[in-house]
Amino acid sequence: MSRKRMFVTIAALSAAAALVLTGCTDSGAPAEPDGPSGELIPVTLGLIPIGDTAPAYLAVQEGFFADHGLDVTIETAAGGAAIVPALVAGDYQFGFSNTLSLMIAREKNIPVKIVSPAVASTSDSERDFGAVIVKGDSPIHVTADLAGKTVSSNTLGNINTVVVRKIVDEAGGDSSTIEFVEVAFPDAIAAVENGQVDAAFVVEPFVTSAIEAGDRVVSYAYADFDPNLDIAAYFTLDDYASANPEVVEAFTAAMKDALDFAQTNPDAVREIIGTYTKTPPEALAKIVLPTFPSSIDEGAQKKLADAAVEYGALTAEPDWGALLP
Repeated sequence: MSRKRMFVTIAALSAAAALVLTGCTDSGAPAEPDGPSGELIPVTLGLIPIGDTAPAYLAVQEGFFADHGLDVTIETAAGGAAIVPALVAGDYQFGFSNTLSLMIAREKNIPVKIVSPAVASTSDSERDFGAVIVKGDSPIHVTADLAGKTVSSNTLGNINTVVVRKIVDEAGGDSSTIEFVEVAFPDAIAAVENGQVDAAFVVEPFVTSAIEAGDRVVSYAYADFDPNLDIAAYFTLDDYASANPEVVEAFTAAMKDALDFAQTNPDAVREIIGTYTKTPPEALAKIVLPTFPSSIDEGAQKKLADAAVEYGALTAEPDWGALLP
């Protein structure tokens, strides 16, 4: 199956077919979206091919999207900064992005709307799924040592750069002296190894791959910033949500099923990550899985927004009523 494209080609639900045949509905059941003749509704979902997005891939594989009347095609991109414009252009109907990029988009009058949580910190500052890594022989040993160094992030000005700045300043370093460099997650380990950057912010499965290659973790930065931090979310645009409320409701319901499934089936998560990343089986067995939450912690998001304002990524706190579900 292509890493760039996955298709759900499951026939219409038997329940939907029954409704078409009988012409009646169960007034106590939530309405599911229906295409022509009860067919599944086609939508495209933009994702980053990292461990965080495993529940969405599981939603395809396990039929959660189809169960809720959706035929989902997955497209991949380097980060939320690329996915947001794709929604605006109409290429995707739903996307995955770190939450700060969505706050920034909203401030720039791009009407994004979070429709589902996606991934959160494990709350463990000794073993989380996102980390700042350096070469094994690097002189960088503690968070404050990142001051004055080059640090990569998958995209610039996103949650990773703000989180790193905050934890460096809190550790007594001067984060204004850090040079951030944009490097996609799959290329970050090589960037550290060849000296392109001094350190890299990576997420699983690349954290474990880095450690297996002899690199070191300087900080599990998400957990160090806030143990309850939601890192990313699934979103759409206001106009699409207004015009297609049943589709959005179905997507949200399917992702809830998928997130719950992922949280309680770690082996399935590890297995499916291997289908869309080049992570070897021995590394997949060791990766740290994130929390797949059922709701978004608003307090941690407000803390992130405050830090973003402090470092100039935002000019003001977002309108939470417009952004959050």
